Amino acid sequence: MDIQNFKQKTIAMIKKIGLIIVGILLCIVLFFTFGNYSEGDRAGTIIKLSKKGYVFKTYEGQLNLGMVYVEGSESSVNKSLWSFSVNGDQALIDSMNYAMLNGKRVKLHYVEKYYTAPWVSESHYIVKSMDIERK
Repeated sequence: MDIQNFKQKTIAMIKKIGLIIVGILLCIVLFFTFGNYSEGDRAGTIIKLSKKGYVFKTYEGQLNLGMVYVEGSESSVNKSLWSFSVNGDQALIDSMNYAMLNGKRVKLHYVEKYYTAPWVSESHYIVKSMDIERK
């Protein structure tokens, strides 16, 4: 076996290994970007909904879960507010504004992402739909 032939085979094998590594890394990035960690519902009253961000404007909100504050327990205050992002659906945002302004209880259906890009949301929780409690 001559040295030139050996070099060509080695370079070809290094390219194949490099492509496999790049493919695996790409799959990992796609999984963490587009994959969902969890999915569920939360109920409460929307107390804040705003469009915010320095460069990328996203809709961010807070839901009051309605837990009772126990004096001397700071952790229960933080747990009663839940921060979320909205996927930009204008009809959903309008419904949220209506519910917030009228003090309606809502049930928000959300997905939790492993990772969110700054132009998608600030929170890992992205609300997909909402039901308004009827009284």
